[in-house]
Amino acid sequence: MSKIIQISVSPDRKDDIEFHHQLILQQLDDLDGKVHSIKILKRSIDARKRQVKYILSYNVFFNLSEIDSPYAPNYLDVKNAKNTVHIIGCGPAGLFAALTCLKRGVKPILFERGKDVRLRRRDIASLNKLGVVNPESNYCFGEGGAGTYSDGKLYTRSKKRGNVLEVLQLLVHHGAPEDILVDAHPHIGTNKLPLIIQNITQTIIDHGGEVHFNSKFTDLTIQENAIRSVMINDNKSIKVKALVIATGHSARDVFHLLNKKEIKMIFKPFALGVRVEHKQSLIDQIQYKQQVRSEFLPPSSYSLVYNNGERSVYSFCMCPGGIIAPCATQNNEVVTNGWSPSKRNNPFANSGVVVEVKWEDLTKYHSYGPLAGMMFQQEIEQKSFDLGGGNQKVPAQRMVDFLNDKISSSLEQTSYQPGLKSINLNNLFPDFISRTLHEGFQYFNRKMSGFITNKAILHATESRTSSPVRIPRNEQLEHPDVFGLYPCGEGAGYAGGIVSAAIDGAKCIYAYSESNKID
Repeated sequence: MSKIIQISVSPDRKDDIEFHHQLILQQLDDLDGKVHSIKILKRSIDARKRQVKYILSYNVFFNLSEIDSPYAPNYLDVKNAKNTVHIIGCGPAGLFAALTCLKRGVKPILFERGKDVRLRRRDIASLNKLGVVNPESNYCFGEGGAGTYSDGKLYTRSKKRGNVLEVLQLLVHHGAPEDILVDAHPHIGTNKLPLIIQNITQTIIDHGGEVHFNSKFTDLTIQENAIRSVMINDNKSIKVKALVIATGHSARDVFHLLNKKEIKMIFKPFALGVRVEHKQSLIDQIQYKQQVRSEFLPPSSYSLVYNNGERSVYSFCMCPGGIIAPCATQNNEVVTNGWSPSKRNNPFANSGVVVEVKWEDLTKYHSYGPLAGMMFQQEIEQKSFDLGGGNQKVPAQRMVDFLNDKISSSLEQTSYQPGLKSINLNNLFPDFISRTLHEGFQYFNRKMSGFITNKAILHATESRTSSPVRIPRNEQLEHPDVFGLYPCGEGAGYAGGIVSAAIDGAKCIYAYSESNKID
């Protein structure tokens, strides 16, 4: 027998386990003394009232037999396995597809266009300091994919799509802090993610899988409606029977290749806008209703959405105590994203604020068919590069100046390293985006009084929120027209973040196993 008990405590008692147990036992009165053990299940912050509280859920066990056993994945040695799956991309979808292969006795062979984490760091340092983009090794491409440098936000609404807890347990198994198992909005931190990703890669190799870096997917062969081979680096042809394409939302060359091969894709609505940076102290004051944040509270975040009846504008990938990063994958474009270290201790808070983009908005691009959204993204990113003046300088504007359609005479210092160029962002975006951003900021300010301030800086462009393309698949998760081709993760349009991408990678391998009757 077990029972779930919920308690609330002040922030300074968050880690006082003995006090928590006293509160739990008070709720159990008649069972006092019969409790075998107590395990925390969930921890969240309730900041709705002036007195901020932590809400804690505990599972109380009354006998030994009901206590959960420590999580330990059962991986098989697949070095000589007869069934092989080739996986393109070493992001969360590709890596978790490979881990699932180890459970099913299937040998995964992964190809990643970018470098391993250690070498990738040098290219990212060059991008930040010099504004030089390596098209194959950057914030989006390389070991761990974009997930490695998205700071490890693990909150997901995809709970019906798969086993979220198992993804978190696997991350803990590979070195993530155990707090991610209980926090309502779990987070690892960009500084800790590389080692976890390296550990996952090593697990794959240690159990007989293969991981190949600097190995770009450049072509594929289809015969009799089935995948037959892939080309790596334009010079190495490899026979395949099952191919998982998990290349992420920024591998535009892959979308062009599939379109050229007449492999069916469809336009997928996405969102585009700016990355907004405030002082973290201001967001703390607004959210916690305190002049100075308590040392027992983490830097605060926000999640905002507004719909004007035509389209939505919403906050995306909010990074408390974070940094805005240059995430372009080509030298002639500017793309922003945000990340936080594990302590979230930088003085700034940033978030994407993005507007829905629909098929009917893109009449000018309809001739590109399913790639219409991608071409629109690319045009805005290239325009941002030109307006920013090159070297990854980002077009920027103060928030009040943006709302007043006025170029900023000066700009606050921000966390974006390559530098800022003051422009009127209303001239960068089409009217439907600028107008909706104006409405959204006004609404957000009604929800969070003080959100609108001329000390908040808008950075353009936040454009890689999700894939602008969906690669269709059937009930067996294969492409409906190509046997053995498994579109997967964010790039294929089936995920939106680390956890949902990991879940989708695992699902594709389970589907492959069932279709091929692999026990």
